[in-house]
Amino acid sequence: MGEIVEYAVADGVATLTMDHPPVNALGRALRAALAQAFDRAVADPAVAVIVLAAAGRSWPVGADIREFGHPPVPPLLPELCHLIAGAAKPVVAVLTGAALGGGLELALAAGFRVAAAGAKLGLPEVTLGLLPGAGGTQRLPRLIGAGSALEMMLGGRPVSAARALALGMVDKVAEGDAVAAAQAIARDHISGRRVLPLVSARLAGGAADGAHNAAAYLAAVAEARAKGHPPHDRAAPRIVDCVEAALLLPPEEGFTFERSAFAELMATPEARALRHAFLAERRAARSFPAVAGPVPSPVSSPVSNPLRSPAPRRIAVLGGGAIGAGLTGLLLAAGHPVSLIEAGPETLALALTRVARAQEAALARGEIDPEKKIADWDRLAPGTALSAAAGADLVIDALPEDAPSRARVLAALGGLVPADVPVLSIVCDTEPMRLIGAAGRGAAHLCLYLAEPVRQIGLVEVAGLDAPAPAAVAAAQQLSKALGWRLLRVTGVHGQRLLTALGDAADRCLAAGGAPHEIDRALRSYGLPLGPYEKRDLYGLDHLLVSRPVRRAGVAAAPVGLGLAEWLIGQGRIGRRAGRGYHLYTDGLRQLHGDPDVVAAVGQMRPRRKLMASEIERRVLAGLANDGAWALAEGRVRHPSDIDLVAMAQGFPRWRGGPMQAADEAGLLGVRNDLVVWAAAGDAFWQPAPLWDELIRNGRRFADLNGD
Repeated sequence: MGEIVEYAVADGVATLTMDHPPVNALGRALRAALAQAFDRAVADPAVAVIVLAAAGRSWPVGADIREFGHPPVPPLLPELCHLIAGAAKPVVAVLTGAALGGGLELALAAGFRVAAAGAKLGLPEVTLGLLPGAGGTQRLPRLIGAGSALEMMLGGRPVSAARALALGMVDKVAEGDAVAAAQAIARDHISGRRVLPLVSARLAGGAADGAHNAAAYLAAVAEARAKGHPPHDRAAPRIVDCVEAALLLPPEEGFTFERSAFAELMATPEARALRHAFLAERRAARSFPAVAGPVPSPVSSPVSNPLRSPAPRRIAVLGGGAIGAGLTGLLLAAGHPVSLIEAGPETLALALTRVARAQEAALARGEIDPEKKIADWDRLAPGTALSAAAGADLVIDALPEDAPSRARVLAALGGLVPADVPVLSIVCDTEPMRLIGAAGRGAAHLCLYLAEPVRQIGLVEVAGLDAPAPAAVAAAQQLSKALGWRLLRVTGVHGQRLLTALGDAADRCLAAGGAPHEIDRALRSYGLPLGPYEKRDLYGLDHLLVSRPVRRAGVAAAPVGLGLAEWLIGQGRIGRRAGRGYHLYTDGLRQLHGDPDVVAAVGQMRPRRKLMASEIERRVLAGLANDGAWALAEGRVRHPSDIDLVAMAQGFPRWRGGPMQAADEAGLLGVRNDLVVWAAAGDAFWQPAPLWDELIRNGRRFADLNGD
């Protein structure tokens, strides 16, 4: 294996090439190797210019987030950046791939930057509840001005190399070999044909310097500060403070101010939760087995490797209900020919109406134009015979979950669709292994948990055999890429059970004396976009996601919650589409006012007691985390972070990290003791999973079970 930083000198130019796969993350090993190589180049009398480059697919994409929260090991990234910025020799950074976070801060420490044409540059630390802590808040505004720097840091979105050139972040965009272009620029400096600035001189003449720019700089700071930020967003105001400090303080004091603000944010629960969410997503991305070698492709497909090919050429969708029709519309919009198959003419006509309405809604939102709408519709082939699935590269089974004939229909595909053509079944409460076994397609069959509305899905749970067929994995990955999904591999789908646990916890708050509007308001304040009763109303009390709860063995519905639901249905109050459910919908969802009729009805079922919002939050969090602990014990999910990902996909605030992370933050002993108290009345819902005692006894947390 080669050096982590390759050192080469030619014609007075030292090229230091970072080679730390997969993305050159700036962990301690790479930092130490780069500092050593840089010191060597500075001390080498044969070197006049230093070029920093990266092997592989990218310039460093940032710091190694796994080191966050651990004791720092020198050289720290700010120290490395100061070492580069203080060099008495010109330094040229060559940006390829993605230069993000600490990687961009490393580049900003150089006096000259060359970017490959396809490079992306950004400072996304705000998405982790942090700010750039290695000089980014100081060097970038001094280089390009406060307005542009704040836009990048507060938005967290990367910019293209061309945009970076226009802003003044880079000095050249190379269409060909960016390293060769940088080396040529370095040789021009040595020969006297150009002068490369040192960092100190470069920043002294930056956009932030000089009285004529100070007023505009401070105006940009004031504008950013006036916009305000939600209370949980602690990073954005501190970014503004640091950018202001870049103008008002001497450079070294500005760097100290930034570092202090970074350390302050690192210690916040919001930053810990956001880092947890980031790592959970990365862990989920690795949850599928790697596909080695050529991937068998469906007989009808001309491609040789679906992992490297466009998504499946032709897709058959079985079932045109809400999810089947929604998927059909999305697949058509993504450019796929789709055969939509229903049981008969009447149900097919209804399915086509659903697809057409979805297209009209997309047209109204400006997502498609009339020409694309027509072109998409032309790719739709409706049918009522299963034989219409013949020749498909992928079959999506969106048949009704409660249809007795579902497994028989899937088994009948065997005579029409080759055995290696993947089948993806949409499930809600069906045990995936039972359906896969009944359908008889084995490793080519995967089950996906999807909830409505389909176009807003961000995460999809995927279950199948321990060794799914490579073509099935490839098809799921291609579908996720085309539709913007993240995939999470699970043993038993957890989404419906988590929805049920949320509703069950809310119903137990109801039984404890709360009212639906109080419970929803409290959980909205906690960060959920909709309270559990609002969510039931949104789906409708007769909807599968509401009417078919999934609970662990031994847990029953709360009698008060069940009684209220039955009363609502009897009154025709089935949710938003009826104009009333747990709430009235005359004024939308902007405010939650208690409906006197609902309050009176539930008041006849239990004593009324005012529950504080904090008590509601505590009960719901404990209920969700406890159900998650039981799911871990049952082997339904692999990691606590998987539960958190599912919860966040359902609306649990990302800045709280999910119920398992929130339980870690609250303290496992306190949550476990609450569960014991509530379980004393004999309600199995609150019975603590054995995992609580095991973790507490060993001084561990749920996060310790995630691994990396």
